Amino acid sequence: MDVITNWRTSSRSNGHGGMCVEVGSGTDVVGVRDTKNRDGGTLVFQSQAWGSFLAAVKAERFG
Repeated sequence: MDVITNWRTSSRSNGHGGMCVEVGSGTDVVGVRDTKNRDGGTLVFQSQAWGSFLAAVKAERFG
């Protein structure tokens, strides 16, 4: 299993108890977890799938 490190808090997190996520990276994977409940589980995606998701978000394909 790939170790996920380099966790970063979303720039959209405001620190006032709102919806906050962190994204971390491993060799070939990306992890996403709740900043307020780091031990509550991590969603893990292949790096290529995460990149495709981000591209779709940036292209405003959701909504």
